[in-house]
Amino acid sequence: MQIHNLSKTPSVLNSFMLEIRDTNIQKDRMRFRRNIERIGEVLGYELSKSLTFEAKTIETPLGSSNTTLYNEDIVLCSILRAGVPLHNGLLNYFDKAENAFISAYRHHKHNPESFEIIVEYLACPSLEGKTLILADPMLATGQSMVATFEALKPFGTPKDIHLVSVIGAQEGVDFVSQHFEKNAHLWIADIDDHLNDKGYIIPGLGDAGDLAFGHKLQQ
Repeated sequence: MQIHNLSKTPSVLNSFMLEIRDTNIQKDRMRFRRNIERIGEVLGYELSKSLTFEAKTIETPLGSSNTTLYNEDIVLCSILRAGVPLHNGLLNYFDKAENAFISAYRHHKHNPESFEIIVEYLACPSLEGKTLILADPMLATGQSMVATFEALKPFGTPKDIHLVSVIGAQEGVDFVSQHFEKNAHLWIADIDDHLNDKGYIIPGLGDAGDLAFGHKLQQ
């Protein structure tokens, strides 16, 4: 897998990352969602450079202009519910993309330190021969990404696969690297040190879904 860690190059992205991590600023849910969306826009822009393009000529009021446009059929899939702001940011740039949504959550069978990923709701167009962008803001263990991709397989085989995350742990990056093909891409804003004993990213930022939409009741 090809890994593109945007934190390696300082940019305006650093400001958005600082704000989603800051315990005081992240209390503002609207700003948290907007920052995740803006991070999605930056990641989408960088991702777009790897797509295939074709020449196109358009007519302006005063003449002709030549440009190049990407010529891939994109399906943008996000993992509910935390993935919604990231999905919106990517969709701002890939506005003609088809869209898929899937729910995936951690189910703790016996104790808080062990869990399995449960996939329930799924809505998806055909993926056959298309470019799949799979978005999940937090790449912790990597199990959600893998479980989601397995659930999408009945919808066809994508031509190319791009994973998009805001923050990941090295363990999660290593896990998805083992389960996706070498020509797949991971676009990520930052990679943190490790996971704690409950599988959460350290230093991370907390629960992205709760910060974006409020605390949920545990079942």
